[in-house]
Amino acid sequence: MTPTKARAMIGALAAMAMIAPATGAMAQETKNRVAVKTDWSVFTEGNPKECWGVSSPKSSVITENGKKVSAQRGDILLFVTYRPGHDGKGEVSFTGGYPFAKDSTADLVIGSDKFTMITDGEWAWPAKPEDDQKVIDAMKGGADAVITAHSSRGKETKDTFSLLGFTAATEDAATRCK
Repeated sequence: MTPTKARAMIGALAAMAMIAPATGAMAQETKNRVAVKTDWSVFTEGNPKECWGVSSPKSSVITENGKKVSAQRGDILLFVTYRPGHDGKGEVSFTGGYPFAKDSTADLVIGSDKFTMITDGEWAWPAKPEDDQKVIDAMKGGADAVITAHSSRGKETKDTFSLLGFTAATEDAATRCK
């Protein structure tokens, strides 16, 4: 894991318990949330300075051996994080709320675009750093993002995130962290 990705995870952890109803998670007000843009929220952190757009899925399906099953999961969140000094470049990350299968990847599909995400523990991000901007561009033009991944317990998850408000949220976050 790169130091940049590790920092993104730390910032993301700070937000996980603070997502508001606009993203579908537990309702809590927070000083770190600075905006709500339809299905996405914008958060900021001061030390180190980070700004991010985040959303929870509109739907989740869990299967095992091709059959729907239920399972307990932690927070399921899709992020784009910005930091000063990175030329307005965002970093995409996803937490599935469970440990991913060892040496597995996750598939991110936005319309006809498909991206591979590497996994580490409960986190995933685009396999190549240059893919972050490609993913963000696809999300700006898409209606939803679907992430399919595999848990360490052999279950497959398919999480569908609405992209309504994505562009406004990420532009807001990027502007706050110039």
